[in-house]
Amino acid sequence: MMILAYLVFGIYLISLLYVTIFCLMQLHLLYAYLRKNKGSDDLDVKVVSKEDLPSVTVQLPIFNEQYVVERLIDNIVLLDYPKDKLQIHILDDSTDDTLEITKRKVLEYKAKGYNIECITRVNRTGFKAGALRDSMVYATGELIAIFDADFMPRPDFLISTISHFNDPKIGVVQTRWEHLNQHHSLLTELQAMQLNVHFTIEQKGRYQAGYLLQFNGTAGLWRRTCIDDAGGWEADTLTEDLDLSYRAQMRGWEIMYLEDITAPAELPVEINGLKSQQYRWMKGGAETARKLLPKVWSSEISLRKKFQATVHLLASSIFIFVFIIGVFSVPLLFLIAEMSIDTSKFGVFMIALLCIIIVYFVGNVGVAWPRQNKAWMLLKFVLIFPIFLALSMGIAFHNSIAVIQGFLGRKSAFVRTPKYGVTTEKQRINKTKYFSGKLHWVTICEGLLSIYFFAAVYFGIIYDYKSFYAMHLLLGVGYFMLFYYAIQSRFAKS
Repeated sequence: MMILAYLVFGIYLISLLYVTIFCLMQLHLLYAYLRKNKGSDDLDVKVVSKEDLPSVTVQLPIFNEQYVVERLIDNIVLLDYPKDKLQIHILDDSTDDTLEITKRKVLEYKAKGYNIECITRVNRTGFKAGALRDSMVYATGELIAIFDADFMPRPDFLISTISHFNDPKIGVVQTRWEHLNQHHSLLTELQAMQLNVHFTIEQKGRYQAGYLLQFNGTAGLWRRTCIDDAGGWEADTLTEDLDLSYRAQMRGWEIMYLEDITAPAELPVEINGLKSQQYRWMKGGAETARKLLPKVWSSEISLRKKFQATVHLLASSIFIFVFIIGVFSVPLLFLIAEMSIDTSKFGVFMIALLCIIIVYFVGNVGVAWPRQNKAWMLLKFVLIFPIFLALSMGIAFHNSIAVIQGFLGRKSAFVRTPKYGVTTEKQRINKTKYFSGKLHWVTICEGLLSIYFFAAVYFGIIYDYKSFYAMHLLLGVGYFMLFYYAIQSRFAKS
C-alpha cells in the first residue's frame, strides 16, 4: 500500500513540477515582453509610395460558412489598396449553399472592376492546408495575405503592414486578433482572456526575445518566396500554420509580430465549437512537435532558441499534466497523512499560480481590454479569473486526448469551427444549420469528473483535509461548466 502511495505521490510531484516550470516560462515571456519598448519594431519603417507597392494576393479559405462569407467578402473589398495590385481569391470547398453565395458575390465585385475569383476543389484533400497549397499556382502576388471566414480586417490593414517587408529577412508579418463578440457571453469572455495573453505576452514576448514564433493561420501576410523556400503548405498536421512558420524560420526567415495592428474576429459562441477548435489546436500542436522537434535540434539555430522552440512546440502537453495532477490529487488526499509528508512545503508550488495571475493580468487588464475605470477593470479580473482558471483546468481531459492522439500520430479530419456571424448578445444560433447539440462521450466523462472532484471537496471538509480543497473546488466547477454547456446545447437544439 505504501509503495502505491509513494508511486501516486511521485507521479503527482513530477506533474506539478512540469506545470510550475511551464508557468515560470510564461513569466519569462512576460519579462521579455516588458523589457523593451513595445513599439520598437515600428521604428524606422519607410513608407512605401503607391507606385512601389508590391502586388498582393488575398486568400480566403472557406468551407461551409454561409452565415459569414458574404460579410467577409464585403469587408475584404474595402481594403485600401490599388485595384491593379490586389488579387482576391476565395478558396471555397463548400458542400452547402456557401458556394452559391460566394459565386454571386464574385460576379458582383467583378462587375465593379475587382480582380476577384472563386477557386473551388471537388476533392477536399488536405483541408485548409490543401486549399492554400493548391491555389498557389493561381496566385500572382508578391505577398500573400490570409484571412479566415470570421475575420474583418480594417481598410488600412495592408497599407499598415506592407512596409515591414522592406526588410528582406522578413518572411511573415502577423497581427493581433481582436474579438467581435467578446461580450456575447461568459464563454466568449473566457476565450478572449486566453487569446489576449497569447497575442500579447506570448507572441510579442517571443518576438522581442528573438525566439521562434508562429503565424496564426490568419490575419497576416507571407512573402511568396518565403512560402516556396520553406517547402510550401503541408497537410500532415492540423496546424499547418505552425508547421510552415517553423520550417520558414529554420531556413533563416524571420516573423515580424505587430501587436498594435489588430484584426477583429468572431469567437466560438457555443461549447462544441470551442471544443472542436481546441481539439484542432492541441492535436495539431502535438503533431507539429512530433514532426519538427528532431529538425529543430538538428538545425543551426542557437541552443537558446532550440530550448525555447521545444517549450513552445510542447506547450499543448501542459493539459496532460494538469489532468494528472487533478486525478491523482484525490487519492493523495487520503494517502498523504499516512506518508508523514509536510504539506506546508507544497506552498512553494504556489509560485505557478502567482505567475499565471500576473501574466493574465498584464495581458488583459494592462493591454487587451478596452480602457475603462481602473477599479472596475480590477474588479472584473478578480471575478472572472477564477472562473477562467476553473474552465482551463476542466478542459484538460478533452485536450489531453487530442494531445495524446497527436503524439501517437493518429490522423483525423480538419474539423472546422462553425461561425454564425454573432456579434451581439441577442443573436441566437440554436436553429442554424451548423449548430450541433450532440453529446460526446467526453462530455459524459466530464460530468463524472465533476462529481469526482465535488466528492473530493466533500470528503476534504468531512475529514478536515484542507490541502487540496481549493484545487478540487476549481476542478469540480470547471468540469461541471463544460458538462452544463454541453447539456444546454443539447436541449437548445431540440
